[in-house]
Amino acid sequence: MGAFVEALATEARQCLPQAAAPRTLYLGGGTPSMLSPGHLTRLFTALHEVVDFATLDEVTLEANPATFDAAKARLFRMLGVTRVSLGIQAFDPQVLATLGRQHSVAQALESVAILRHAGIPSVNIDLMFSVPGQSRDCWRATLEQALALKPDHISAYNLTYEEDTVFFDSLRRGDLRDDEDHNAELFHLADTLLTDAGFDHYETSNYARPGHHSSHNQGYWRGEDYLGLGPSAVSTIANVRSKNIADTRRYLSQVQTLGHALAEAETLDAEAQRLERIALGLRTREGIPLALLNPDALDRAADLARAGLLQLSEERLVLVHHGRALVDPIAAELV
Repeated sequence: MGAFVEALATEARQCLPQAAAPRTLYLGGGTPSMLSPGHLTRLFTALHEVVDFATLDEVTLEANPATFDAAKARLFRMLGVTRVSLGIQAFDPQVLATLGRQHSVAQALESVAILRHAGIPSVNIDLMFSVPGQSRDCWRATLEQALALKPDHISAYNLTYEEDTVFFDSLRRGDLRDDEDHNAELFHLADTLLTDAGFDHYETSNYARPGHHSSHNQGYWRGEDYLGLGPSAVSTIANVRSKNIADTRRYLSQVQTLGHALAEAETLDAEAQRLERIALGLRTREGIPLALLNPDALDRAADLARAGLLQLSEERLVLVHHGRALVDPIAAELV
């Protein structure tokens, strides 16, 4: 682990000064809260050497409730973390067991209070719906429990069946069924409960109280450049998308010898950029400029508007009502 942190520090020192000054930092795609206090301090010391934290919109750290206590939460804040994203997923023991989560319901409840007492300015709770065996009432109870904790932000994700997972294998065998109507029902339940509680539903899966929208994620949905560090990390800078080596041992070796871990890169042409802007922009409440659509797509958009799934103005298209739960198939229609 020490060698891994040192490699990240080396890559940060090498790559960050060559890029435009970052607007946000996001530590995730794993569970960085598992790092020891010493390793966290080493990593953040390296980041502070090359990034002026005072100029950043936010510094987000993903955390699992079972991986930190009050002392480590205070360290998060001391190191410059301004936002913690808690991978809670559910407040039901059976659902947690189905998802293979290591934390208990009690740890999930306590984790929010710990972060509050540590002075973390913004706390997000990640939740998941349409988990096998999860009823509508169970999902409602999880949402109500999340609201009772008074977080600043809630992300509510529909379980997706990724290849090479136990869930996908069970789906392929027919042991599980991905019910689109059930998914939509739970999506709209979250939308109703969370917006009624004062949260702004500003992206398909994301809800925020005023002043707590994720600046980092908004940049991603707008298609801003981003630099990724670590094994398998992806970057997109000046329309060039690159990816780091995936294998951790090879990542360590290449960073030690070359100072970077680049494995592959491609230039995104105008059409690829257009398709990505449509797919990402449709997820947001701002929608997309009509200029991104070709004539056939504009005709299909008009049909979808008549069906009440989206709204068209002179310049923009925005998904509404049931259309927000159908963002992926609608995106496929419009590209």
